[in-house]
Amino acid sequence: MNQLQRLYQWITSSPPLFQLLPPFATLEDLSIKPLGESEEYQGNPRLGFLYQHLCTAALANSEQYEIVAEEIQLNDSDGKTIGAIDLILKNRTLDQLEHWEVAIKFYLLHEGVWYGPNAHDQLHTKLDRMLSHQLKMSERPEFRQMLPLDQSPKERLLMQGRLYINPFSNEVPPKECLGFALNPSQISGYWCYQSQWSLINKPLYHLSKPNWAIGTDDFSQPIEKPMERFEHAQTADGEFWFIVPDNWPQNPKAHK
Repeated sequence: MNQLQRLYQWITSSPPLFQLLPPFATLEDLSIKPLGESEEYQGNPRLGFLYQHLCTAALANSEQYEIVAEEIQLNDSDGKTIGAIDLILKNRTLDQLEHWEVAIKFYLLHEGVWYGPNAHDQLHTKLDRMLSHQLKMSERPEFRQMLPLDQSPKERLLMQGRLYINPFSNEVPPKECLGFALNPSQISGYWCYQSQWSLINKPLYHLSKPNWAIGTDDFSQPIEKPMERFEHAQTADGEFWFIVPDNWPQNPKAHK
């Protein structure tokens, strides 16, 4: 199984970051064909773009859904960008249209806030934008002009990734974010400061960003202690770790 197939399988079988109450969605309960061995991806190499591409492929390969439109760019009357809608789908089973937004995110808990490795990114602000802006774009007149529909699409948010806690801190993970229950199974990663490096007591192996979700099977060269930057790595027994500078998150730019 190649890297593309592994990530595709992870997307179709992994739970979301939030428990399944509307508008949150999962692909776990869909009947989805495997990704072909010959499938290639020539798009933007950033993980978010690759993730959206594979989510779209998975939904297109499902028995339940049909792609109506994807990556719909919206502009206002002055030509200013409003944003882009990820997917409009036809749910064949329920005979309804659905507006899907998809995101893969990785957040570290610090003093009650889930921060991205780049601390400008935070779970509560990302979630608020997804709910209040991204998913509402299918209600805008600019969208209706581009894609006239006979019904308002149902909102669906697929948000996958992993949540990380510092095992050398006694902070208790919150159970919710903006009133939405987190999925405890996805609070499964660890992070620590560079000054806590020696406490890990296991070799760590570098993860390139396309492998942040699925991990690596290359355990030939353990990493050295990172200096002044964050590092995402994995142990041979499957633990995922972020190592961050001691001035994180106050220095949000301490990333690669």
